[in-house]
Formats: sequence, structure tokens, C-alpha cells
Amino acid sequence: MFTSSMDFNYIQKLVYEHSAIVIELGKEYLVESRLSPLAIREGFCSIEEMILKLRSQPYTDLHRKVVEAMTINETSFFRDIYPFELLKNRVIPELLVKRSSERKLNIWCAACSTGQEPYTIAMLLQEHFPLLVNWNVQLIASDLSQDMISRAQEGRYNQIEVNRGLSTAFLLKYFHKQNTDWQINDEIRHAVKFQEINLASSWPFMANMDIIFMRNVMIYFDIATKKSIFNKVKQILKPDGYLFLGAAETTMNIDDSFENIYFDKAGYYRLKESFLSKRL
Repeated sequence: MFTSSMDFNYIQKLVYEHSAIVIELGKEYLVESRLSPLAIREGFCSIEEMILKLRSQPYTDLHRKVVEAMTINETSFFRDIYPFELLKNRVIPELLVKRSSERKLNIWCAACSTGQEPYTIAMLLQEHFPLLVNWNVQLIASDLSQDMISRAQEGRYNQIEVNRGLSTAFLLKYFHKQNTDWQINDEIRHAVKFQEINLASSWPFMANMDIIFMRNVMIYFDIATKKSIFNKVKQILKPDGYLFLGAAETTMNIDDSFENIYFDKAGYYRLKESFLSKRL
């Protein structure tokens, strides 16, 4: 554990300032588990020695690596299967009708970590909606970590990672073996465009989105940051678009512009008519 509360406080402040993620008191074990391997890789004898180095200089690549080490999110293929079932059985069929004249679909997966979520969506679209081959489908995935983006772009996963949530049928159809790892096929890999976006900072220009997946990331932010993020979501989500949050996340008591539409074991958020009428 940390020998100094000042070191823990320093990491708390560093991570918050550059990612808006809140590391609560009592999470010292988490910080230690994330930073110990980094300290070793960077040639330090201890976390304390690494923090001493961090304190001695302005923001450097080492600071970035520390922040990114603390912002890695847990992910897996078809995580919490029900949102993907809702996407397959209701959301995409609805959009096929609504967008039939323009034949264009924009989807964004925010905080994608190592890419399992956007690749899950890409496989789902390929498997169940062959009609979309003649559509302009833009599937964007983002994360604030350069390392995570690089890993996601590579599309290569070990046996443990593909065992988590991925059926044997999908594994054999959409991946091929590379030594002891599994490489996702180029058709799926090239269907996803990855880019670096810090949700708590200003966002680059993006087309208006039909679907936004922002799951299991809002729980790490304080109320002010959540309000800011939801406000930016409202600017790019189409009036009839769909926002997916994690099961433990909500817009309730944070932003009353959204309403929750719930179906069997899953739901999404839509912009309320009252908000849309004001926006017009």
C-alpha cells in the first residue's frame, strides 16, 4: 500500500485533472495494482520513486501513461448481452425503416477500451443485417488512452479475452488463429474507425449520431462532469436517436432532457419531446 497519503492524493488530482475520473478514498489498492507494473516497466524501484519523478517535472509522457493506467475500463465481447439483443431486435430494425431513404447510419462507441464493444456491434450488423452492405455505415469507437486505441485497432485478443462473451460460432466465423492469439478478420476490423477522445474535454467534430453507446464509464465521473457530458451528447444525438448507458448508470437527477425507454431486461435513452421543441 501507499506509504504516503500525499502520494495517493497526488495521483487522485493528476487523474482527475486529465480525465475527470474520480478515484475515491479506499481505492489505494486499485492504484497500487495499476501503477506497480507501470513503475517496473518504466525502470523505477517503486511507485513512490515514480511519483517523485512525476512531481519533479511538468506533464510528460510518463504522466500520460499513469493517467491511462488508471482509466482502463473492464470490457468483453457482448458484455451484458441484453443491450445487444435490444439493438438487434428493435433498434436497428427501427432505424432501417426510419433511414430507408438516406441509407445512412452513424454509431459511436465511447470509452471503448480494447475494442470488444464496437467489434461486437460490427459483427452483429454483419451477421443479422446484410442489407446494410449497401448503406453508408459509420461506426466510430473512441477512448482517451492512446495505448488502448492502438490495441483496439490491432484487433488481436488472447484466449481468455475471446472466451469472455464470444460464442464459438462467432469466434470461428469472424476470427482466425495467430499463434496463441485470435485476430479479428479485416472485414470487421476495418468496419470500425478508432480515434482518441477524452469525454471530459472538448470533443472533435462528429456527424450527428443515430446510436451512442456510452456504457460503464459515467460511473467514474462526478455530477458536474456527467452534466457536461450529457449536454454534449444532446448536441450530437439525432432527435430520434438512441443512447445506451450501463445498467448502473442513469440520466435521472442529472439531465431531465432524456427519458428512459425500457424493454425486457434492457433499455435506452431518448431525447424528450419537450427538450426537442425547445431546441427548435
